[in-house]
Amino acid sequence: MGWQRPDGRQPQELRSHRFQRHFTQFALGSVLAQAGQTQVLCTVSLKEGVPKFLEGTGQGWLTAEYRMLPSATRPRQEREFLKLSGRTQEIQRLIGRSLRSALDLSLLGERTLIVDADVLQADAGTRSLAITGGYIALVDALSALLQQGVLSESPLCHQVAAVSVGLIDGEPYLDLSYAEDVAASVDFNVVMTANGQFIEVQGTAEMGSFDRPTLDRLLDVASQGIQELIEIQQHVLAASHE
Repeated sequence: MGWQRPDGRQPQELRSHRFQRHFTQFALGSVLAQAGQTQVLCTVSLKEGVPKFLEGTGQGWLTAEYRMLPSATRPRQEREFLKLSGRTQEIQRLIGRSLRSALDLSLLGERTLIVDADVLQADAGTRSLAITGGYIALVDALSALLQQGVLSESPLCHQVAAVSVGLIDGEPYLDLSYAEDVAASVDFNVVMTANGQFIEVQGTAEMGSFDRPTLDRLLDVASQGIQELIEIQQHVLAASHE
């Protein structure tokens, strides 16, 4: 008998996902994203101006910041102040790259969108959930900017979602919890568009190595999971805010 998932899911089954829009008052877009026990607050804000390398180009930018609350894990983690860990820097760059790929930045003007991803509770998959929930917050933020007359045309051009996948006892498992992430011999984070294009694939063999057929199996499972997440995003965005 293979690995028994702690929550009873099938190997290629997502955790239960929930996205609560308009969660905070002042951000242009805000979403409380939940996948199983993992919870990430995703907010989007706007500031005038762009990084120096874009000044004078008329093009906008999107950047991301990622943090974990000290009590998001057990035991409590120390707060990051002046110096960010390598992990934090890597994750926020991934979030920024992924969500920039959803935009035509030339339509933003010389403005910067800032995506904040704050992990309230971590049971693995925080970066993937930050991207999937961050996309919903980004859509709401752009809608607000259009309504306010700040933008005359939406820069949104792609729908984006992300998921984790891992190899446990030689079989692929979708959307890993922390216990599964620890047990996996190979784990991936995969970011894709709604039309099946890859944005980023991060994969590591934690023990030993893996072959090309295994890579293909993992990507197939991730692709299936992302298509399900795309449908969930569409359903959430189609629902009116109560």
